[in-house]
Parts: sequence; C-alpha cells; structure tokens
Amino acid sequence: MRLLARTRTVAVDTAREIGSVGVEAEDVGYAIDGRNLVDGVSLTVRHGEIVAVLGPNGAGKSTLLGLLTGDLTPRQGTVRIADRPLSAYSQRELALRRGVLPQSVMLSFPFTVDEVVRMGRAPHAGLPGGESEDAVVARCLAETDVAHLADRVYPSLSGGERARVSLARVLAQGAPVLFLDEPTAALDLKHTEDVLRLARERARRGDAVVIVLHDLNLAAAYADRIALLAKGRLLACGAPAEVCTAPVLSELYGHPVDVMRRPGGDELLILPSR
Repeated sequence: MRLLARTRTVAVDTAREIGSVGVEAEDVGYAIDGRNLVDGVSLTVRHGEIVAVLGPNGAGKSTLLGLLTGDLTPRQGTVRIADRPLSAYSQRELALRRGVLPQSVMLSFPFTVDEVVRMGRAPHAGLPGGESEDAVVARCLAETDVAHLADRVYPSLSGGERARVSLARVLAQGAPVLFLDEPTAALDLKHTEDVLRLARERARRGDAVVIVLHDLNLAAAYADRIALLAKGRLLACGAPAEVCTAPVLSELYGHPVDVMRRPGGDELLILPSR
C-alpha cells in the first residue's frame, strides 16, 4: 500500500492535447548584481508547436530558458507548466513534465552511451504501464543516429556525437514539454537538419517545444513562431514571416540583413548583407 501511495504522489498528467498550454511565462524577470538579464517577458508555448527563441549574444535567451524550466527562480512573475506553477511540482514531477537539453553536458565518468540514454528513464522508475525501457532507449538511439555508438564510452565521443547522445537522453524522458538550448551548435549539416526534423515530429505528436537557436534560417524553416529577445526583453513574437523582416533583424543584430523567399517556394532565406 505504501508503494501505491508513493506512485500516486508522482502521477502527473502528461497528456498532449494539441493547442493546450504547455508552458507559460507571465511577466517574468531575472537579475544578477542589479542587471536585468530577463525583464518582464510573457510567453506561451502550446502543445503541437515549436517556438524558437532568437537574439544576439547576451540577449537573455538561456536565462529565459532557465526560468521556463525551473532551473532559475524569477525575481518577478510566474512560470506555469500545464497550468500549474513550477513551485507546485516536485523534482520528479517536473522531470515527467519537461525535458531539458542544456548547451553543454559535463559527464566525465565512463558511462556507455546506452547507460547515458537510460538515465532519461529515471523519473519513470516504479510507475506502471507504458512502453518498455528497452524499447524507448532503442527508439531514441535510432532517432538521433547513435545506435551504432551504444557500447561506446561517452567521454570518448566527438562533440557532435555527445550532443546527439544527450538529445537521445532527453527524448527518452518522454516529457510532453521539451526545452532545447542550442541543440545544433556542434552538429554537421545532416545532423542539424535531422535534429530539427525530429523536433518538428515531436511537435506533430503533441509536444510543446522551445528551442534556443542562433541560425535564423533554421528557425524560419522549422519554427511555428519565433520569439525575438533584445537586452532581456521580448521584442516580438509571431510567425517567421511576421517577425523576420529585414528592418527588425537588422536592428536586433546591429548588422544589415537581407530577407527573401527561396525561389519556387515560400521558405524564407535570411542572409547578412556583405
């Protein structure tokens, strides 16, 4: 009976109803030494969509992500996941609700790739039902193109391989809200496209996906909405064609930018003027 009671305390609704709120920030702010890193940002991300967060270095992108995930505590405002404040969740409940891929993962112990990906299943220990751990791990290894590395020791991998293994671990978590901080930074062209297509597929299945990116063209190609940050404030948020205009981006990045359409299609091409 005690085991059943303990299971109930971590039972969290992880439904993925398209269009329902996945994560919501209301007037959040964060400061260090009197300097506002995030200032009065409100943002809602719904299940079934990708929101890309863009902005120059120091704009507050990773800080905002930290507030949305609960890794940072806002000095003002509220963050909710599934209409509940983050403070209402235990750490295990949060792990069942949201998966987080940071910019870098420091792991020096000689775990194999398979073992690292299985770490993503830890929040589900003791919970009934669902897909078997072996099946989830095998699927996530295949989706991120690291199945052939399953027996390799994590510290021996290249930077791009480590990035894909870390993503596989987050995907194995099975959370309906995903936060990815620069997931393509160490990847080659093929794997960059693979990761964004995978994020697109997770959104299609009903996940709410937040991605911090520096590549404007990737964001325009794969995101449903783009949130532009400047000096910790939300400059604009909307469909790529609405917010990715030459005047807005040129001002945001302090460099002239050309925005055009790919010949024969509607996809945006965003290039620095040279």
